[in-house]
Amino acid sequence: MDKIKARFTEIFPELVEFRRDLHMYPELSHTEVHTPEKVANFLTHLGIEVRTGVGGRGVVGTLKGGQPGKTVALRADFDALPIQDEKDVPYRSKVPGVMHACGHDVHTATLLGIAKVLSERKEDIRGTIIFIHQFAEEVIPGGAKAMIEDGCLDGVDAIFGAHVSSFDKLGFIGVKSGDSMANGDTFEINITGSGGHAATPHVTVDPLLVGSQIMMNLQSIVSRNVDPIDSAVVSVTSFNGGDGFNVIPDQATLKGTVRTFKDSIQDMVEEKIENIAKLTAEAAGATADVNYVRGYPALINDEKETNRMEKVAKQLYGEDRVRTIRAQMGMEDFAYYLKEVPGSFVWVGARLDDDNKVFPHHHPMFDVDEEVMKVVGPLLISATFDYLNE
Repeated sequence: MDKIKARFTEIFPELVEFRRDLHMYPELSHTEVHTPEKVANFLTHLGIEVRTGVGGRGVVGTLKGGQPGKTVALRADFDALPIQDEKDVPYRSKVPGVMHACGHDVHTATLLGIAKVLSERKEDIRGTIIFIHQFAEEVIPGGAKAMIEDGCLDGVDAIFGAHVSSFDKLGFIGVKSGDSMANGDTFEINITGSGGHAATPHVTVDPLLVGSQIMMNLQSIVSRNVDPIDSAVVSVTSFNGGDGFNVIPDQATLKGTVRTFKDSIQDMVEEKIENIAKLTAEAAGATADVNYVRGYPALINDEKETNRMEKVAKQLYGEDRVRTIRAQMGMEDFAYYLKEVPGSFVWVGARLDDDNKVFPHHHPMFDVDEEVMKVVGPLLISATFDYLNE
């Protein structure tokens, strides 16, 4: 692995250049055109077999080793977010209102670096390695599901992936077997009342008042229906209705998200939202229509493959840089891959040295330390070799 680490250091400037190009020219989910072209061209120049348009806009590279064996897939995502980049850096986004605010540009550049290093060691590989470059991770239903349906996991025995973290210290690796990230659902509640003049509320059915009551009643779902040992989140994130100071509107809309781990809790929450919305509205003489959309499933890491990731991480970087992390309520469509084949998804710290420049994911000032690519690359290669040579 020392040679692989050294090689990553050698090609690091090339990876930084690629990452910054993606950062300057980001593309939103389901609109990715130039990004998959750049990825495909990079892989093609390495002599790797490339398939484009996978599931829509995905790119899949296949590297067959010099010896027969199993097949391992590695995945990176490449879509950006509808956020204005406010950083003062040379590689600031040149696309108004669009930026890489979650590290997908780093993920993509790192996986291309892995492909470059492994293509140079093709004869040493016992088996086949699949490079999955995924589109549209940031929006439900996500690109993973479509790419799987289009065969990106055909013949794959295991899969590994990593996500950078802007808050965790550079090079620290977080592992978690079992439940790791939550189901991510969305809901929209459309309330219809009877509008009128704000000075005569007694002759109206105020959908804003009904919406407020529904929003408050939804808070009882978790506090009074979910075992405290389990986890669930019901958050109303949008409440819209009316635009005049003296007009009670006819309609109002609530939107929000639900996060759970257990299918039984997910079912219960969906049913409760439906009942609470409709019965609360009915009691006030209004109506409520609920649109509940199930998003990404819970991300459940395979125990054996997570233990493998933990083992190779400690071998590469020492025990003091590897830790078991708690499950989190964020969602990630890598979960779809793990429903099909065993694997593990880990988090790697990429915090900047300057605390004044440290911001959360999906923030206009988001950025990470590009040195993290030197950590993730050897980590995923080591896990791949450990699996194929087992």
